[in-house]
Amino acid sequence: MDVSFGTVWEAVAARLPDAVAISEPGRDFTYAEFDDRSSRLAAALEAAGVGPGDTVACYLYNGAPYLETVFAAFKIGAIPVNANYRYTEAELSALLDDADAAALVFSGELAANVSHAAAHVSSLRLLVRAGDAPDGNPGPEAPALDELLASADPRPQTARPGSDQLFMYTGGTTGKPKGVIWRQTDLLHSLIVPIFRPLGLAGLPRSLDEAVAVAVKAHEDRMAPAIMPVVPLMHGTGLFNTLGALLVGGRAVTLRPGHLAPRHVWETAAAQGAGTLIVAGNAVCRPLVDELIRAESAGSPHDLSYLRAVLSSGTALSDHLKQALHERADITITDAIASSEGGPFAFAVTRSVDDLPARFFPAPATKVITQDERILEPGSDETGMLAYGGPMPLGYYKDKAKTAATFRTVDGIRYAIPGDLAQLAADGSIRFLGRGSGVINTGGEKVHPQEVENVLLTHPDVTDCVVIGAPDDVWGEQVAAVVATSSPRSLIESELQDWVRQSLAGYKVPRTIVLVDRLARTPTGKLEMAWARAVISANKQ
Repeated sequence: MDVSFGTVWEAVAARLPDAVAISEPGRDFTYAEFDDRSSRLAAALEAAGVGPGDTVACYLYNGAPYLETVFAAFKIGAIPVNANYRYTEAELSALLDDADAAALVFSGELAANVSHAAAHVSSLRLLVRAGDAPDGNPGPEAPALDELLASADPRPQTARPGSDQLFMYTGGTTGKPKGVIWRQTDLLHSLIVPIFRPLGLAGLPRSLDEAVAVAVKAHEDRMAPAIMPVVPLMHGTGLFNTLGALLVGGRAVTLRPGHLAPRHVWETAAAQGAGTLIVAGNAVCRPLVDELIRAESAGSPHDLSYLRAVLSSGTALSDHLKQALHERADITITDAIASSEGGPFAFAVTRSVDDLPARFFPAPATKVITQDERILEPGSDETGMLAYGGPMPLGYYKDKAKTAATFRTVDGIRYAIPGDLAQLAADGSIRFLGRGSGVINTGGEKVHPQEVENVLLTHPDVTDCVVIGAPDDVWGEQVAAVVATSSPRSLIESELQDWVRQSLAGYKVPRTIVLVDRLARTPTGKLEMAWARAVISANKQ
């Protein structure tokens, strides 16, 4: 199916104009309204000189403006770009400069951080503010989104091909963010499992007409997903699955902006009948489970009768949290190993507590490849790198060297190999060991942080953790951990060390464990590594 996401949405809007496409706090937008508002924004972008191949940055909280900006860009062949709303003004300017951003649509609450970009990013031709700016710090002069839409006529529809692009910038918590270039036709393939299979399709629709027919039938059969991204839309998991739901006549349910508010999540999900929640591992899911337990203890449990699925990607989702959800709702939990660079590499799918402990199995296009480019067979004791040979990004924007290092050809097949280490068990399941660059070398012994984190997370009082290599004069590095726990005053370091020692070799047991209330993570679930290292360093002084 060689068409843009936007072309499919236009066709779905023509057939389902009165169906609700977006529900945000206090307001619904039908597909007709979604299409009309996006068409007006597309016209405003064109009037500012933005056209095919230009980049349009979204510095936005979750809500209709984010999706409208993406749709508007798709309509004119421009390239949507995600910008982390936690970025400072300098970080934002650096990303916009790297992306050669022609336009920026930003949430009014973030206006103060846009002033620097307005003055320093020469490629910008249009700034648009969505919502009111804070009093006393209005940021740069920019038209308000609703006023701009009211003054623009809708742009006539023009079919766009699947070769049109979308940039997904990596998190950048350990270095400069990199823009991953996705063709929309390749991005579609990552949605087969979470979006199309629940509708009974084994693969993608073969044509635009077939795609629209799928959406109409899903809507009529009440099978179209109502999907709630609890994670930000700037996160690939949140954005890609939300875009996919709109392909099949579904509905995107967004929350009020700001920090994660678990009670608000469950109350909104129940009120909106959100059947699918998108989370990012323990960092997002643990507070949600804690709220379910709190509400039960208070005698007013949350209604989960509407919930059908939970999708997670980006970081670990522990079995004890999956168990808590399965015990409270009849749901399917899909845990994915994926990255901005490609995949999904593997899935762990559970439908009840009987499926626990969860195991990851590779997607059909996934292999485990050694450094010397041998493809491992199931049952090998060797460690290799996850490699995805299906449709994938073209590479990194303006970075040929990193593109060549990550996207490699092995035995005539191009693979995305971002550096995630894994072993392939005899039954075909994958044992995920984490990113290779984080391997700890302690006295010549190699320790994969993910392996230690997985064991720590099985402790009933551990809610989140990170394992890193701390400098050591004798061993080079020692294994160290920062552990978030539900009872930091009663849990002690030696108890956790003994817990790990039951499952892993002694050299893998953390020599230093710092207990905290919670880990510092970005809204996408990525750990703030500099913070973790500082915590370990302060503890050792």
